Amino acid sequence: MTISATAKAASAPQNGNQRLLQAAAEYVPGGIHTAIRLIDPPLCVRRSRGAYLWDVDDKRYIDYHAAFSPIILGHAFPAVIDRVIDTIKRTDLYGVSTTELELEVAKKIVQHVPSAEQVLLCCTGSEATFHAIRVSRAFTKRQKLLKFQGCYHGWHDSVLRNVISPPDRVDGLDPGSAGMLSAAIDTTIVCRFNDLDSVEAAVKANPDEIAAIILEPIQHNVGCVLPKQEFLVGLRRICDREGIILIFDEVITGFRHDIGGYQKIANITPDLTAMGKAIANGFPIAAIAGRRDIMQRFNTRPGGDVFFSGTFNGHSSSLAACLATFETLEDPNTHKHLFTLGERMRSGLRAIVERNGFPCTVAGFGSVFTVYFMKKNKIENFNDLIDNDAALYVNYRRALMKNGVFETPMNLKRSHVSLTHTESDVDLTLEIAESAMRSTFDARTRGEF
Repeated sequence: MTISATAKAASAPQNGNQRLLQAAAEYVPGGIHTAIRLIDPPLCVRRSRGAYLWDVDDKRYIDYHAAFSPIILGHAFPAVIDRVIDTIKRTDLYGVSTTELELEVAKKIVQHVPSAEQVLLCCTGSEATFHAIRVSRAFTKRQKLLKFQGCYHGWHDSVLRNVISPPDRVDGLDPGSAGMLSAAIDTTIVCRFNDLDSVEAAVKANPDEIAAIILEPIQHNVGCVLPKQEFLVGLRRICDREGIILIFDEVITGFRHDIGGYQKIANITPDLTAMGKAIANGFPIAAIAGRRDIMQRFNTRPGGDVFFSGTFNGHSSSLAACLATFETLEDPNTHKHLFTLGERMRSGLRAIVERNGFPCTVAGFGSVFTVYFMKKNKIENFNDLIDNDAALYVNYRRALMKNGVFETPMNLKRSHVSLTHTESDVDLTLEIAESAMRSTFDARTRGEF
């Protein structure tokens, strides 16, 4: 039985984004190379500049997705691109010893990040957290790990559990993938963010067995859940008392909120820090840094016994981007601009919510913002987000996309301001946001979703 040309045309995707994704799916599972890029409707970007993206149909979007936050300065930021082009004309990748660029980047991290006494470079945040956990186990001679419900620390088995869990699995067993090693899942303890009592109980139940406590100092994986200062102070105290390694996963918070990371803002120094994303404005580089006595365990030096390797670690293109990004972030006006626009956005969104009586809560910090579709005065951990209406959250963002504003249409995901956003961008976004909220709630009233 043959399918008519008319039937084929009727079933064909209606725009360039859908056509490109469908074509890619013939060669790539699902057409995408990272699961979290799977959104509806699809957005296939052809070019970008500053605060804007253009899709394959040449439709322009004001971009607040920022590639899940690496783009802190803006797309194709001239100082970064120029440095990269100049650098790769002269040097690329060698796979032997070290380079002057690697030394420059390591010195910058040690200069700015309070916990950084020594540094190792890798390519992704998942690698950085993986190595932080492994070296913690070697250093303490313990096996167990403590993480927090709702935090994401990468794709490896020890941490890919209890991330964005369905309500019936919150605080229970919630592995994030098929094929995970049971032994790794079982050695990871899950506690509640901002709840020191749950941490104390876990430590008491597992005496001298916990190698490390790992956390996002701000829970940005689920939008923006701020830490209580006493919670961070308490974690530092518990780790000191019990001989546990405190790991800050600053892959998101590092550099976006301060060139020294959130640890500098909070004045809490972890033992190890994982960094990435905004470190190079979108170029692939990450780092693990921390106490010298712990970092000396890596076998990048003679006598080290913790394996560390990566063919593409320290590629000159990413190093050049990193240095150019650092130089821009060292200007105090950079973070001032980010924080000012972030607050302009959050204040504007709160005004929209109050003016219309929408049951929403606006959250954020610095250049990060989100709107939760629930009415809560206080959000302290993932459990408080169970009431968020995921359908409203996603459909609101789809309404934004229709009108040229891109905040990825996925539940509980944060949005970001970059250095190249302007007050005019934010004000236009707020006009579109008010219309999008109204249309979203109207659609709900009509029973459309």
